[in-house]
Amino acid sequence: MASILVLNGPNLNLLGSREPDHYGHRSLQEIMEDLERFAGACGHELLHEQENSEGALIEAVQKAAHDGIDYIIFNPAGYTHTSVALRDALLAVTIPFIEVHLSGVVSREPFRRLSYFSDIAMGVISGFHGESYMLALQAIINQIEP
Repeated sequence: MASILVLNGPNLNLLGSREPDHYGHRSLQEIMEDLERFAGACGHELLHEQENSEGALIEAVQKAAHDGIDYIIFNPAGYTHTSVALRDALLAVTIPFIEVHLSGVVSREPFRRLSYFSDIAMGVISGFHGESYMLALQAIINQIEP
């Protein structure tokens, strides 16, 4: 059994009402409930956390290492393009992670094409709204159970 943390960055608590054309119509809670069910059915533990603060996200990454988390599904949201500190935290804990985005970041504003995480992630999934998380979870499970 693997322990998987889904870590969500700023403003993702507004999913379902925030720019649904970019981010979809489902709430973060609905998406996380689906992930919990799927992970549980596959025999894995799924935890999730959403933080609007960069410092709280860094603390969550560090705590994940202390708690023995095996994998992280990480949607850094707006911090994707700005946070060297979050990048450093992920490098420090060496927990494999998948970077996830709900929108197709490369087809949006040019500044969204820069990610401080893509080059150190196991992979990047974007553009599938809430299904991006499920695709990331499936990829992790495929790594565990080839």
